[in-house]
Amino acid sequence: MALAQQQKSYPPSTEDKHRFQRVKVHLLGRYMLPDRREFPCQVINMSPGGLALLGPGIGNVGERVVAYLDHIGRVEGKITRIIDNGFAMTVGATPRKRDKLAAQLTWLANRQILNLPEDRRHDRIVPRNPLAVLELEDGVRVQCRIIDLSLSGAAISAERKPPVGSRVTLGRVQAKVVRHLEEGFAIEFTHAQMADTLEDSVTAR
Repeated sequence: MALAQQQKSYPPSTEDKHRFQRVKVHLLGRYMLPDRREFPCQVINMSPGGLALLGPGIGNVGERVVAYLDHIGRVEGKITRIIDNGFAMTVGATPRKRDKLAAQLTWLANRQILNLPEDRRHDRIVPRNPLAVLELEDGVRVQCRIIDLSLSGAAISAERKPPVGSRVTLGRVQAKVVRHLEEGFAIEFTHAQMADTLEDSVTAR
C-alpha cells in the first residue's frame, strides 16, 4: 500500500514546536477534504496541537480537514503545509481535549517502546445502540447488529456472512473476520480501541 512507504521525519510547524512535542506514531484512519472526498491515511507523527499524515488526497494549505483516527477518534484542523505524499495539519481542540490527546499520545508512545501486545483480551459489553453499518471487502455496505463488543473486536449479526480472513469496516473501525458463529460472525479490530470513543466509532455512519 502506498501509505506504507518509508517514513520520513517532518519538522513540526513553528507554533506547534513552541507549545507541544510531537511523538512518532503509526495510526491508521480516514480523512475528509472540504469537497467531501474521503481517503485512507497513516499518521506518522502527532502532538495535541498538530499532526503529519500520509494519504492519496492532498488538499491546499489553509483548507479544513476532518479525520477519524484509530485510538484517537475525530480530529479537525487546517492544512499548514504539504509534505511528500501527504500534509501536516493543526488539531483544533479545547484545553480539556488537548490534555486528553496528550495522555492518549503518551500511552501510544509508551506502548510502542514497551512493545505491548495489541491483541489482549478485553471485557465484552453490549452497546447502548447495537445497530451499525458494516462495509464489506467488496465495498458493499450492509446493516448489522452488534451482539457484543470489546476494545479489540466484536460479534456481529448481519444478512451476509463475509468469509473468514476478509477485511471489513464497522462504522469507521477497520477489522478482519476471524470466525463464523451460529448467529453471525466475529471480527477483530486492526487496532485496539479507546474505551471512551469505542461505541461512537463502531456506530458511526
